[in-house]
Amino acid sequence: MAKEKKGAMTVSDAGRKGGETTSERYGHEFYEEIGHKGGQKVKQLIEEGKKAAGK
Repeated sequence: MAKEKKGAMTVSDAGRKGGETTSERYGHEFYEEIGHKGGQKVKQLIEEGKKAAGK
């Protein structure tokens, strides 16, 4: 017999709910901006790694 949990939310459900709220609050441009910032940081870290490796 399945045990019913009232009001319980899985981690997946919480993440989905938070993502939907963020999307509604900030819109598509917000995700473009943070994606660009993340990509620039990765690019910087790769360059630093290459310099440290002597390439």
